[in-house]
Amino acid sequence: MKSFASLIKKTRQRFGGLTDTRRGKNTRYSMEDFATSAFSVFFTQSPSFLAHQKAMQQNKGRSNAQSLFQIQKIPCDNQVRDCLDPVAPEEIFPLYDEGLQALQEQGVLETYRGIGGTIAMALDGTWYYSSEKIHCANCSCIEHSSGKKTYYHSAITPVIVAPGQPRAIPVRPEFIVPQDGHDKQDCETAAGKRWIDKNSARYGPLKVTLLGDDIYAHQPMCRRALLNSFHFIFVCKPDSHTALYKWVNLLKPESGLHQLKQRVKNDKGQWENHTYRWAKGVPLAEGDDALKVNWCEVTITKGTGADEKTVYHNAFITDFEITEANVALIVATGRARWKIENENNNVLKNRGYHLEHNFGHGQKHLSSLLAAMNILAFLHHAFLDFCDENYRLIRAALPTRQTFFDDLRALTRYLLFADWDALMDFMMRGLEIGPYAPKT
Repeated sequence: MKSFASLIKKTRQRFGGLTDTRRGKNTRYSMEDFATSAFSVFFTQSPSFLAHQKAMQQNKGRSNAQSLFQIQKIPCDNQVRDCLDPVAPEEIFPLYDEGLQALQEQGVLETYRGIGGTIAMALDGTWYYSSEKIHCANCSCIEHSSGKKTYYHSAITPVIVAPGQPRAIPVRPEFIVPQDGHDKQDCETAAGKRWIDKNSARYGPLKVTLLGDDIYAHQPMCRRALLNSFHFIFVCKPDSHTALYKWVNLLKPESGLHQLKQRVKNDKGQWENHTYRWAKGVPLAEGDDALKVNWCEVTITKGTGADEKTVYHNAFITDFEITEANVALIVATGRARWKIENENNNVLKNRGYHLEHNFGHGQKHLSSLLAAMNILAFLHHAFLDFCDENYRLIRAALPTRQTFFDDLRALTRYLLFADWDALMDFMMRGLEIGPYAPKT
């Protein structure tokens, strides 16, 4: 079984091969230490982690930066930013594969298998930096009617999700940046197509179903997915798919429009009415070369008679054959797309990772590289959540995840731990859980 120490070892090995543009004798710090120092800040969710560890190093001769992350010499913040700016984020992408492989070896990914025995990967774009002044060659730009400009960085941040699974597992992102040889500004749909092309061989063996909102539910994207052996379930709205809905609205129960009604208890124990409608082989666009897709819709209501109210309505297109036996699962899988917002993007922005904070912009790749490290830290936390029993016990014993990281920051500031297991052991002892639980 892989441990936290083994993941950090693999991480440092990858960091050791990062692009190093330094020349001459300016090599007091290794690339491993530069990159691991940055990563440790995201992992501990402590902007002051390095400063605290420098003070501990001076007072005790050792630090948790060394014992937990194997950092031999702690550089200052400006040194870290200057040295990492030339490093493209793609250089650390293999670490996402290491984390995913570790989860696969522990059987975690099998618990995410759903429709057609596939694993669902949700695609969505998100901003992680914006400014009206600071910008670089890789920034995107919005020109406002007032004449002002907003510079920003954004990326597609795919995650593995499943109905009923509370945690999203991040995989390789795709950064939305100006592309060589293209006059138009890069966008989410173009980046989505690049992600599909780049990663079909990598994730194909997992058997993957792509999830996405309405901007993905168009012929070029759907064809791209199918050509790369991906399945898909994409949101499909009437306003942007007039040809498809014109066709659907002509269908009757006797001519291909199917319907299923179910009465279901939701997560809160309340009864709901689920009405599903679906049709097979519907043209996605006008024209003889239109791609034929399968369409389904769900309407969820509460109450009966005059008191019945609609609480949810949405529709999807997919390449899966839709039947009475699987329509509910297809819809549930399509709805799981929202986990990329709730369990990934919102967590990264609002629950300790501070993805939108400017940790350092740089002139080349720094902003994107630090965002990739931040998401990598999220993946490492997912690994611990699934595979480290002591970590799980501690997290379950504490009221919130913020409490855990508050404690982690305080403990590593004042106390020196031999390794990660020693830190976990100390916390379990204090909480009187695991092997230290009172005997009855």
